Amino acid sequence: MTHELRIEADDPARADVRALLEEHLRDMHALSPPESVHALDVGRLQRPDITFWSVRDGDTLLGCGALREIDAAHGEIKSMRTPQAQRRRGAGRAMLQHILAVAHERGYRQLSLETGSLPAFVPAQRLYTSVGFEPCGPFGDYRPDPNSVFMTLRL
Repeated sequence: MTHELRIEADDPARADVRALLEEHLRDMHALSPPESVHALDVGRLQRPDITFWSVRDGDTLLGCGALREIDAAHGEIKSMRTPQAQRRRGAGRAMLQHILAVAHERGYRQLSLETGSLPAFVPAQRLYTSVGFEPCGPFGDYRPDPNSVFMTLRL
């Protein structure tokens, strides 16, 4: 039986999503010093300037992602995550394409993100580079950080 990936607005407090976000935060804290962890917890993902989605295959959660509005022309990708056991199924790329489409619909002229600089983050950096993201300096409230890679895409 084959399923189609389904992306829909979701509640970060939903049990399986919350567990994925908690895994994400644990991993980020294991990889980076606390001042370099920019992953958002469930409460911060429920702010009105953030839209949050999950990607599923049937009832199986394959990942999540969020889009934060920095201003009317600039968005930030947040909380892109796929569970370790569900990687390499296309969910991350599907979520990224969805976020790009929403950014275009909203009329954003720029989309930016922060990811880690350690080898564990290279797959994420490659995914973003594959759709045109380029390295940039810190944006918004971010400051220079050797543990961060900042990337942006002109839309």
